[in-house]
Amino acid sequence: MNRIGLIFSSLLVLLALASSTLFVVDQRQFGVVYALGQIKDVITEPGLNFKLPPPFQNVSYIDKRLLTLDSTDAEPMLTAEKQRVVIDWYVRWRITEPSEYIRNVGLNEGAGASQLNRVVRNAFQEEINKRTVKELLSLKREALMADVKAEVLDKVRGSKPWGVDVVDVRITRVDYVEAITESVYRRMEAERKRVANELRSTGAAEGEKIRADADRQREITIANAYRDAQKIKGEGDAEAARIYAESFGKDPQFAQFYRSLEAYKSTFANKSDVMVLDPNGSEFFKTFRNGGGSAPAVKK
Repeated sequence: MNRIGLIFSSLLVLLALASSTLFVVDQRQFGVVYALGQIKDVITEPGLNFKLPPPFQNVSYIDKRLLTLDSTDAEPMLTAEKQRVVIDWYVRWRITEPSEYIRNVGLNEGAGASQLNRVVRNAFQEEINKRTVKELLSLKREALMADVKAEVLDKVRGSKPWGVDVVDVRITRVDYVEAITESVYRRMEAERKRVANELRSTGAAEGEKIRADADRQREITIANAYRDAQKIKGEGDAEAARIYAESFGKDPQFAQFYRSLEAYKSTFANKSDVMVLDPNGSEFFKTFRNGGGSAPAVKK
């Protein structure tokens, strides 16, 4: 029984020892084998590999994929005309030489990202100092990114190469600092208000002009209508007078009688009207006295 347990324990020890000598490298990684703290080998191809058991040899992994570094620093930069701007950018980079990367940068991707962030920011600051805001927002923006990429590549491939490759450098946003942005917005708002007030004043003046013209046209129309009405009325009165004259000329006595009746009708229109006249001496009541036979003309 003890023999079986010893064999089983030995098999477990051998199995653990064998598993410590085997490791798998993923296709997305580099496998770096260390021997007593020194880089012994770099595995670049995926698959199963062998090494000595710890502590004689250890293995670590570094990402070989294309990595993205986004800007996190919001500190403003000065342009050629001393304007303070804030830019957002990103860098696409990858580790190409794990040995150089570990010796000169660090043991993981974070160390490279931290140092690359500093180098890219310094390169952007240097290039932005040479350009105006207009150039940053124009087609020269492409030239700026190309120059920054060249500076970063020159830095990472210097006397102590980092073992990395910078694939692309891009600017995603260029903006003034918050204080300047607020000032620009206030100026824009004031300009829009000025234009709005100018448009309102122009509209009010145009409205007054239209109303004045409408009033003038109204007065002209009323005057023309009154003139035409008076003309028609005069023609009507003339025609009426002609008809009256023609009619009364056929029988003057009846015409005189009719006119007297019209005068009486107008005079006694209301019951409260009072006239103090001498019926015997007044010509006004002559028609009544004559019984309608012959009435003299009413004096007006």
